[in-house]
Amino acid sequence: MVDPTSDLEENVDPEDAPTCATCGEPIANNPTHRVVTWVEDGAVQARHFCDDDCRDAWDDER
Repeated sequence: MVDPTSDLEENVDPEDAPTCATCGEPIANNPTHRVVTWVEDGAVQARHFCDDDCRDAWDDER
């Protein structure tokens, strides 16, 4: 998996890219990529989204 803090707009192979938590599509070379992070039970959790619409849809599921 690609480091989520790296610049995901350059040279990311779709096979190595994170996938959208809502639609499941790989997020490679996508400038609309969004990441949500939080701490749960002392561990950092993260979810990746391909755009604002998928990120908003995930909020609705929580």
